[in-house]
Amino acid sequence: MASAAEQMAANISWGALGKATDLRQRIFFTLGLLIVYRLGTYIPVPGIDGGALREFMQEAAAGLGGILTMFTGGALGRMGIFALGIMPYISASIIVQLLAAMVPSLEQLKKEGEQGRKKINQYTRYGTVFLATFQAYGLARSIEAGDLAHDPGLFFQASTVITLVGGTMFLMWLGEQITSRGIGNGISLIIFVGIVAEIPAALAQFFSQGRSGSLSPAVIIGVMVMVVAVIAFVVFMERALRKIHIQYPRRQVGMKIYDGGSSHLPIKVNPAGVIPAIFASSLLLLPTTISTFSGQQTGPVMSTILAYFGPGQPLYLLFFTAMIVFFAYFYTQNVSFKTDEVADNLKNQNGFIPGIRPGRKTEEYLDYVVIRLLVLGSAYLAAVCLLPEILRSQLAIPFYFGGTSVLIVVSVTMDTINQLQSHLLAHQYEGLIEKSQLRGRKKPGAKKAPARR
Repeated sequence: MASAAEQMAANISWGALGKATDLRQRIFFTLGLLIVYRLGTYIPVPGIDGGALREFMQEAAAGLGGILTMFTGGALGRMGIFALGIMPYISASIIVQLLAAMVPSLEQLKKEGEQGRKKINQYTRYGTVFLATFQAYGLARSIEAGDLAHDPGLFFQASTVITLVGGTMFLMWLGEQITSRGIGNGISLIIFVGIVAEIPAALAQFFSQGRSGSLSPAVIIGVMVMVVAVIAFVVFMERALRKIHIQYPRRQVGMKIYDGGSSHLPIKVNPAGVIPAIFASSLLLLPTTISTFSGQQTGPVMSTILAYFGPGQPLYLLFFTAMIVFFAYFYTQNVSFKTDEVADNLKNQNGFIPGIRPGRKTEEYLDYVVIRLLVLGSAYLAAVCLLPEILRSQLAIPFYFGGTSVLIVVSVTMDTINQLQSHLLAHQYEGLIEKSQLRGRKKPGAKKAPARR
């Protein structure tokens, strides 16, 4: 039988959104900051040859340039002030989280509450500045090597680095403001909006290729069916859970004896979410961004990287798969689902898994379950990320379409909807509490009880 909270959540009406004033303000605040982000993608970096850049990005639209443009919301294709996007911040935050699982001093900071969290966020910002500076300098040198700058030189390099690093830090601030004062995860929403903004232009180009005869109707229908199937598969796998039965013993509090209860410990098939795919993509983009913009002036090392690690190449697919599987296991066991902490929490709450002794045995059992779940979870991530890559290279689709983009869009949409429902549920609870307080008030003419001294 469903609980009262579950029944209330099931009866939530989206018409209640008009009554939730605070939630409506959060939504408008989020939309306003996302509009600011989109406007910033159209402000160009000074000193860029716009015509040469457009010609270059049109040639690279189906390859690595399409990947970069998709993740930056088109800002890289226009060389806007947000050309680096939010990827340096994501890479820095993931690196700090992974280091926190391996370095004892950082792990101790995580246990110090709010102060430790602020310190870790400070380290993440420092890492973001370092990564953004490195990428911006490499991008400036690559633009000069590709003859895409009006007046190359030290002044152009400095202005480009300052502009791009400042744009990335401003995006980081926007994401933090959305998370704290808006709705949803700000960083994820910025990536989501950047990807969604490029979809209409990609679809228009896709259908224009069909009208011109470059693509057959069967390919067009097949791609549309594949997109729908991948989205349905992602939704199904992201909601898939492995529930472990938890039993609580009978306990005595004073003179009363409370019966033991039971619950479930939900473990997602993919506890790491979309993080492994994002981090694997950022590792692949980091060494090849410079070589892509360098054009014909790349050295032998960069030319080899482009030849073997380009999108759709066997080594690219193999490395991508290996990184996804590695980060799925590593991130789950060290960040998203630490079995030792879960086992300790169950032991402190006097909970146990039937047939498993609390403590070390519970931790070993949870490791056994999580490792086997991740076989399916990592295979699902790799399949979703690689299938569009393979089909795109085989069918010669004229724009970039990747499984990582689908994963991000679907995951962020589901997370934002869940947060909206949580806010609506909280608003409904507040309404019930206010009604109960109104019913409990006495009549205006009633005498007040004497105050205690």
